Amino acid sequence: MATKTVLITGASTGIGKATALYFQQQGWNVVATMRNPADGAELQSLDRILVTALDVTKPDTIQQSVAAAIDRFGSLDVLVNNAGFGAYGPLEATSMEIVRQQFDTNVIGLLETTRAVLPHMRAQHSGVIINISSIGGKVTFPFGTLYHGTKFAVEGISESLAYEAGAIGVKVKIVEPGAIKTDFATRSFKFSNDESLAEYQPLVGGLMTVMGPLMEKGAEPVIVAEVIYRAATDGSDQLRYAAGDDAQPILDKRKGQDDHTFMTETLAMFS
Repeated sequence: MATKTVLITGASTGIGKATALYFQQQGWNVVATMRNPADGAELQSLDRILVTALDVTKPDTIQQSVAAAIDRFGSLDVLVNNAGFGAYGPLEATSMEIVRQQFDTNVIGLLETTRAVLPHMRAQHSGVIINISSIGGKVTFPFGTLYHGTKFAVEGISESLAYEAGAIGVKVKIVEPGAIKTDFATRSFKFSNDESLAEYQPLVGGLMTVMGPLMEKGAEPVIVAEVIYRAATDGSDQLRYAAGDDAQPILDKRKGQDDHTFMTETLAMFS
């Protein structure tokens, strides 16, 4: 049986890097993509890993990485759309530049990368596209208007795409991590604020107090990598996969509550 190949976006750190390492350990070919390939030196030193430059906001780099993957390994069996960041803060205090950057990275970039691999997967009548959403694609926190907006979009995109992808033999999966010990709360977290907007500041303080400890108590990235691997290989038609001990309980709680109850309880966490 031919060795299978996975392409992962945002593979320099966190979930992306853990996923690249996990697939490599399972004997897969791995195309680990990132904006700066110098950040992938550790991965590049391993067998069956190709590190390439890919910025999901730059279509040329997407096409080049997909072509390099197929040229190096002959096929592309799984795409993991992992690249993303979190833009938080009062909408009033957030520039439209950041608004566009958030959607360009988390949504448009995901769509652009998916479009780039679909012709190849259609030609081989097989493949799996795994989109990394979040419990934040089902539940919301204060000041996450942009981030949650993108992750809610990923959920809808993925669910609808699953219909058409099925027509060409391709499966679409959504992975919804809970709190994970990554750099999401630092490097991948962009917070906008204007302290002169006094009405928002008590809630801003509450968010900052809660978010750090919440991420520190999160699961290790390898936990998500294991779920991504299961989604890639289980051969099922399952669409959504929760990842992390806290994820499924939070998702179940949201599903079982009306909007007012859930939002009131969530607001109390940050007050």
